[in-house]
Amino acid sequence: MTKILIIGGGGMIGQKLARQLAADGWQGQVAEVTLYDVGFPSNCAEAHRRIVGNLTGNGAATGLAATRPDIVFHLAAIVSGEAEQDFDKGWQVNMFAGWSLLEALRGEHEASGGSYQPRVVFSSSIAVFGAPFPDQISDDFLSSPLTSYGAQKAIFELMLSDFSRKGYVDGVSIRLPTICVRPGKANKAASSFFSSIIREPLNGRKVILPVSDSLRHYHASPRSAVGFLSHAASLDTGLLEGRLSLNMPGLSCTVAEQIEALSDIAGAGTVALISSVEDPEIARIVGGWPQDFDSARATALGFRSETSFCDIIQTYIDEDLGHS
Repeated sequence: MTKILIIGGGGMIGQKLARQLAADGWQGQVAEVTLYDVGFPSNCAEAHRRIVGNLTGNGAATGLAATRPDIVFHLAAIVSGEAEQDFDKGWQVNMFAGWSLLEALRGEHEASGGSYQPRVVFSSSIAVFGAPFPDQISDDFLSSPLTSYGAQKAIFELMLSDFSRKGYVDGVSIRLPTICVRPGKANKAASSFFSSIIREPLNGRKVILPVSDSLRHYHASPRSAVGFLSHAASLDTGLLEGRLSLNMPGLSCTVAEQIEALSDIAGAGTVALISSVEDPEIARIVGGWPQDFDSARATALGFRSETSFCDIIQTYIDEDLGHS
């Protein structure tokens, strides 16, 4: 039986991944899934084990590694806006806890005489890139983040690559587009409004747009994010030829195009619930992120995403409307 550990298993993507594993298993077989997080929702996905804990705690990473999971999905993170506001917390959670995890897995590898080498899938971010940008960013573009969050994600990518080079783990980093439309309430991510301007009107609530509607950004749905993670966990990493970080496919569109898609699906009355009040700090952070990607490498490896924003909105309607 494949043992799967989802760190950040109480979060939105972790929960959706866990539900998929509970429904479909792993490669046609039942998987032993452990969810680890600081807390879990009341309607938590089914799993063999749920552990409440904080990866920054003493011994936390060692205890998780000692169970010797075959696959580790590392999804836990302090989000972009909070990492920018709380410098210490961002580095402790997004970088130092990740180092502790990799060190603990290395310890199990060495204790096994080298036979234990888990697949580690890291949910990185397009925030590892900083301006100025070409029209489309390829996997070869320089990683030079302009936020603490982006720096923390980039550093873990490098650590995972080096631990994989040494054979301690078998890792792959997937740089997620902004995931939209997220169910639930807005969080402290600077990108949170991309979901809010769709989610809140669909639920009959007013919402503030804090940036210009001419802003262009790169998106994929939660359903696609789960697909990225699952595919990365089964990918032959030898095909990556040592370049273990991949830009995921997604959809580049302006905020105005997002709103137009919402109007097409739900009507002008729904769009009227959106009001514009610029937030300079959010505009500054998001304005330093890339707008579009050339994901030919990931696409050739079998990763797939939506090709229209209407499809992204429809995914939210089908899976989450009424639960936000």
